[in-house]
Amino acid sequence: MGGKRGTTSAAVIIPAYNEGARIGRVIAAALGAALVSEVIVVSDGSTDDTADVARSLGARAVELARNRGKGGAMKAGLAATSAEVVAFIDADLVGLTPEHVDELVRPVVSGEADATLGVFAGGRTSTALAQKLTPGLSGQRAVRAALVRDVPMEDARFGVEVMLNRHLASCGARVKRVVLHGVSQVMKEEKCGGLKGFGARLRMYWDIVTHMRG
Repeated sequence: MGGKRGTTSAAVIIPAYNEGARIGRVIAAALGAALVSEVIVVSDGSTDDTADVARSLGARAVELARNRGKGGAMKAGLAATSAEVVAFIDADLVGLTPEHVDELVRPVVSGEADATLGVFAGGRTSTALAQKLTPGLSGQRAVRAALVRDVPMEDARFGVEVMLNRHLASCGARVKRVVLHGVSQVMKEEKCGGLKGFGARLRMYWDIVTHMRG
């Protein structure tokens, strides 16, 4: 499903909560990537058509009955695949292409790195600046699945990126940064409206800070 299967299998996992209006372009990019053998969308307790959109485009949909948070959705996606390499990609990206996905996956598939971290550049100023300040919090990454299968991501929610960074560092993993030119992200305030979106952003930052302290 999507892409061409090489000697090392690679799956893209897209955690998503009510992203039916935006996720199509991300799925299309993942399905078009030459190095990707499977695309899995984890609908994290969504109340919209996220799962239906995923299936209609040819991706596999995993539906969670309740919202578990980003870490829980990522863990569910990981449990749903036997691929040797997994790439986690956010559902609300703008400007993502199949070439970007291949750039993210290739160093791990080839054995050049154990993991990659995708960093925005040349897209929207707000998201590019945020990643310059905190590149380690990027939701775009690929990793050898065996390295992260036992990580308790389900407990992390939005702190999952911090948890993964610490885990990979403790393993001595080789992590390569990959610049994703022209890629950006839809802000929470744009999705939910100003006040509600700001509240969602504060909750996200709280999860992140909690895991940084942990």
